[in-house]
Formats: sequence, structure tokens, C-alpha cells
Amino acid sequence: MSDQRFAFSKKNYIIMIIGIVVLALGFLIMSSDSEPYGFGFLGLTLGPIVVMLGFLIQFIAIFYKPKKEDSAD
Repeated sequence: MSDQRFAFSKKNYIIMIIGIVVLALGFLIMSSDSEPYGFGFLGLTLGPIVVMLGFLIQFIAIFYKPKKEDSAD
């Protein structure tokens, strides 16, 4: 049973957690906009950019392939 292999390595999961935190931060930024209906800078510009960055980090985490010496983790 010790020969079981997972689809992702430890580094993949760490990158995924960072991406989830960035996504949550982006949605928090969008919701904290003081303009009506979120039509200010935070709701229309900064928040969506941070959310897209979070999705990009998730994409990188999924496709990250560790080197041979890192796969022993």
C-alpha cells in the first residue's frame, strides 16, 4: 500500500491553497467597494484583476509538474 501515488504533489497543493486565498481576497475586495452597486475602482477594476490572478494561480497549480527529485515528497 505504500506504493500509492497521488495525482498532485505537495507543492501543487500549496500552490492551490495560495490560489484559493487570492481568489477569496479578490472577492473580498470586490465586496468592500463603497460605491453603490460596486461600481467603484475596487468593484470594477482591482477586484476582478485579483480574482483572475487567483484563477491563473489555480491553473498553474494544476499543470505544475515537479522535477524528478521533488516527486519523492
